[in-house]
Amino acid sequence: MSKVDLAPRPVEAMSPRQLERRKHLVDAALALVCEIGVERVQMKQVSERSGVALGTTYRYFSSKDHLLAAAVADWRSLLLADLAAELRGPAGPASATERVVRFVHRGMRAFQRQPNLAHLLVSVTVSTDPFASEAVDAMAASGRASLQAVLPPELPPADREVIPRLIEAAWHSELVAWVTGRSTLADAFSRLDSVIRLVLAPYTPVAPAA
Repeated sequence: MSKVDLAPRPVEAMSPRQLERRKHLVDAALALVCEIGVERVQMKQVSERSGVALGTTYRYFSSKDHLLAAAVADWRSLLLADLAAELRGPAGPASATERVVRFVHRGMRAFQRQPNLAHLLVSVTVSTDPFASEAVDAMAASGRASLQAVLPPELPPADREVIPRLIEAAWHSELVAWVTGRSTLADAFSRLDSVIRLVLAPYTPVAPAA
């Protein structure tokens, strides 16, 4: 059977009622991950917690990996969009470099508050499930879009496309190192700061000499 035959209904094709059911499933999956960890979550538990029948659940998500990838993608995309909007507001830093540093710091601290979600994100990025992979790709694209919103406005188009990918790659590497116990959060912040300041140095105004 082809991937198309097995494909769950696309989000953009869902009715308001279906979107509501999908949200119940996503919320239940995230709550269970936070409570008992990624490995112990089962589709039946999510179905029972959400109030959505198990058979119906599989119409929305083809597998546990697909459900969990979509859940963490939704959570992270909303988080980063909110952070970008806040940092670009009147109370945000005037310096674009400082906006990017705070953006990444606050994103990391959100995972510090919910370490099981950090484990979840790392685990879904290596899933071989094709629908989980699509959700991960969509999450990455959404994250880059939020990051682009806080970058210096004078970046050339080519750099505006490449720089978020560089920062994203460094961020993911540091998240993996922290989740697996190979690095502290302080070390991750320090290295991420260095990467951000290095790649944005050509676009950072030099303070006049005293």
